[in-house]
Amino acid sequence: MDGVSLHRLVIDDEARGLFRVNRRIFTEPEYLEIERRRIFETCWIYAAHESELPRPGDFVSRRVAGRPVIAIRGDDGAVRVLLNTCTHRGALVCREDRGNAKSFQCPYHAWTFSQRGELIGVPGEESYSPAFDRKELTLGQPARVDTYRGFIFINFNRDAGELTDYLAGAKEYLDLVCDQSETGMKVSQGLQAYSIRANWKLLVENSYDGYHAVSAHRRYMRFLEDTGIDIKGSMNPRQEVDLGTGAGKGSRALDLGNGHAVIEYESPWGRPIAYWAPSFGESAKGRIEAARRRLEERFGAERAWRISGTSRNLGIFPNLVVNDIMAVTIRTFFPLTPDYLEVNAWSLAPANEHPQDAALRHDNFLTFLGPGGFATPDDIEMLETCQRGFANHEVEWSDISRGMKSAHPLMSDELQMRAFWRRWNELMTGSHARGSQCAA
Repeated sequence: MDGVSLHRLVIDDEARGLFRVNRRIFTEPEYLEIERRRIFETCWIYAAHESELPRPGDFVSRRVAGRPVIAIRGDDGAVRVLLNTCTHRGALVCREDRGNAKSFQCPYHAWTFSQRGELIGVPGEESYSPAFDRKELTLGQPARVDTYRGFIFINFNRDAGELTDYLAGAKEYLDLVCDQSETGMKVSQGLQAYSIRANWKLLVENSYDGYHAVSAHRRYMRFLEDTGIDIKGSMNPRQEVDLGTGAGKGSRALDLGNGHAVIEYESPWGRPIAYWAPSFGESAKGRIEAARRRLEERFGAERAWRISGTSRNLGIFPNLVVNDIMAVTIRTFFPLTPDYLEVNAWSLAPANEHPQDAALRHDNFLTFLGPGGFATPDDIEMLETCQRGFANHEVEWSDISRGMKSAHPLMSDELQMRAFWRRWNELMTGSHARGSQCAA
């Protein structure tokens, strides 16, 4: 039990409709250490997107779950993930964020490694004994690497289940994102990188919290109203939307299994995929209507409407968020301390997107979701003030009970957060559900 009590951290009373989380898990470092071992070291973690590696030798290097790694496409076309640490004395063998390389040379003693991680150069190798074996000193790799629809995941646990099983119901929502384009999706150039002085699990909650938008993002709501968008008529979170026909405006929340969850809703601001909005300009109308017709030809009217007419905030346990709203945003984050985390976010777009649509999408990626946009500064302020509020240890519990007795939970309810917390509690306490796809 690691010397720390892991029981009664979550109250999950279905009969009474009561769900609470103990605030110690947001503030005490002992819990973060256990999270690193039991969650981040055992679950599938998003690392990169295949579109970032279009040519042989293309690579990106970044920290994934706190580990420095390199994702690279080899000369054979295969995508690999290498652990970015020299097997000689430990220095990073790659210090660039991205580029194209035939090999990686450690700056410390010039050991050189191939795209596959093989040790191919050792200065002064004649000074070593016959016991020295290059094959024993290849760059390390995560235990498991797999992809789904271009999303590259890694797992440090050899006994983990298959990625497709782990993703469970989240696959459907990644499909809705990826099916926007006949030619595939690509990560746009540029990265949003920022930090928050709060616990990482608060950002999980916030990323698909539909309850806070009207109160926390008032500036943006006023901005939409000034542009002529009917917020009151479109942003009614208590009205359920018929996602089969598109009738009505509203939302739903779903538990997708294995800690993944989503909120899905019809948004008022429009998206430059297949449904035209006045803010896109008259010149875009014909092109967007043609895109809608192509979607309907590929998937039928019902699925085409879900792809292009609804928005979704998808959380993939533990730390991947795909927000398919005004722009498609891939967001990952990792805690350095109980009250400090680092966030990275990228924009995902159709590979063949019209330049005007790309400009609209990029503007939305910055204007609403950017670190200096309408929403993200509000969210950061709210999470940091929550963290400061946790200093009042006398208040032990956070309540996440909203909508718990509802037969049809909506985006303003908190089913999606409860899905995360139930999986978190299972992994932390070792009470794994039958068929679980993470290992302790």
